[in-house]
This record gives sequence, structure tokens and C-alpha cells, in this order.
Amino acid sequence: MPRRILQGTVVSDKNKKTVVVEVERRFTHPTMGKTIRQSKRFHAHDEESRFKSGDPVRIRECRPLSKLKRWEVLYDAPASKA
Repeated sequence: MPRRILQGTVVSDKNKKTVVVEVERRFTHPTMGKTIRQSKRFHAHDEESRFKSGDPVRIRECRPLSKLKRWEVLYDAPASKA
């Protein structure tokens, strides 16, 4: 099964080797037809502590690294600001 890749923004880099990434998704409400923005935060592994708060990043699913970390930051393909 392929690993999911998500794009988001770093909202916290205060932990060692960990960043908190907020991923926003937009979808149309099935009944009302209104476009809704919904966000979720993921803890991602950042081995070199390269990314700072506000940076756009791409994260990929991985094996469980700790209680909360199940994602890792992709270094090879930096995300463009959207």
C-alpha cells in the first residue's frame, strides 16, 4: 500500500527532531454545498531540525517512531508556498 503524502505548514519546531505540521483540506459540504476549510495537526520527524515555524513542508507516512509521531518530513522535494 502506498504511503500518503500531505502538504502543510510548520506551526511548531520547539521539540527536538520533531515539527508540528498543520495540514488544511478544503471540501464541499454534501448538503449545504458550501466550501469548508478543515485543518489537522501532525507530528513529523525532522532528523536535522532543518525546518522552522512558518515553512511549507511535505510529510510522508512512516512506521510509528513514538507515541505521536507517524510521519516524516520529505527533504528531497521542498514544497512551494501556496
